[in-house]
Amino acid sequence: MYYGNIKPYDIADGPGVRVSLFVSGCRHHCKGCFNAETWDFHYGQPYTKETEEEILSLLSPSYIQGFTLLGGEPFEPENQRELVQLLHRVREAFPGKDIWCYTGYTQDVDLVPGGKGYTEVTEEMLSYIDRLVDGEFVEEKKDVTLKFRGSQNQRILRKKEAGGWEVDHTYRP
Repeated sequence: MYYGNIKPYDIADGPGVRVSLFVSGCRHHCKGCFNAETWDFHYGQPYTKETEEEILSLLSPSYIQGFTLLGGEPFEPENQRELVQLLHRVREAFPGKDIWCYTGYTQDVDLVPGGKGYTEVTEEMLSYIDRLVDGEFVEEKKDVTLKFRGSQNQRILRKKEAGGWEVDHTYRP
């Protein structure tokens, strides 16, 4: 797996100050994508154990609220197998910090058994995520007043305590 960028102080991709990892590789190719260079699965640099250690170190300060995973596409099958291990480590080391993930796949269609983005590790990966921003960016539905998403079709989903997901209406414009 490759990644394009690590932002140590991100305030745009979730609440508070966050550490964000922009992974490489995306098959959605959304028109108007803000990060089209990450469509290439070999963009940026190789993700290594040192990269993982750097992310964990950046998450250490108490003023860091959480971790955000975006790209590219974190839920491309090639990326999931590496990222599930990272998310496990983040959750284990920092249980009080929240984890957000952005995906062009839709949770209830593509990330379920039989869906385009579903693999043997998808459910485990989802189990570590607190907020999932799902759906492709649609340029015709772009709305700059939306918080933490770019187009009106995208949803911010919150994991329910009883299992499953629900739309989180906390982040309305």
